Amino acid sequence: MPAKKDDLRIGVFVCDCGMNIAGSVDCQAVADFSETLPGVVYVDRNKYTCSQPGQESIKKAIVENRLNRVVVAACTPRIHEPTFRNCVSEAGLNPYLVEMANIREHCSWVHGDDRAAATAKARDTVAGAVSRATRGGPQEETSIKVFPAALVVGGGVAGMQASLDLADAGHKVYLVEKEPTIGGLMAKLAKTYPTMDCPT
Repeated sequence: MPAKKDDLRIGVFVCDCGMNIAGSVDCQAVADFSETLPGVVYVDRNKYTCSQPGQESIKKAIVENRLNRVVVAACTPRIHEPTFRNCVSEAGLNPYLVEMANIREHCSWVHGDDRAAATAKARDTVAGAVSRATRGGPQEETSIKVFPAALVVGGGVAGMQASLDLADAGHKVYLVEKEPTIGGLMAKLAKTYPTMDCPT
């Protein structure tokens, strides 16, 4: 459940990523802008936020500033979202209270020749991530038991082959076909190439 507006304590961490971001984006301007956003109580700028010292600075800020949301303005979440989720979790914060603002691939790398445009887009990207952070809430992971079986829908040639391959791999297979017999369109042919055999 999202926190009440007055309870929000968001920390924004702006990463230079060496010159990958700072070479095209005015990271200090993005950090200064972040301080003006609703709910933001702490802003930090780091050369490499994903590094061990960068992560330690996030953990320290969470504890010292009682942060209950974290926004990391850095690279793609595909690479480092698990890193930062684990980081905030170690500081006692629910790992799903992290939002990523991709200011490397979406801003720096696509507007490398236009610093003003890259910086403006980075500010907007961070504002969007902060807005998402205000609306999100903690989540809990659940686990369910998985049965090592497969359901194949359709008993045509592809369905039969898939069923055989799965069974050969050691899985229990349930093959479901709506018609009274399997074979699909193949069963309607008189002869099949190259042997000219009857398919049924």
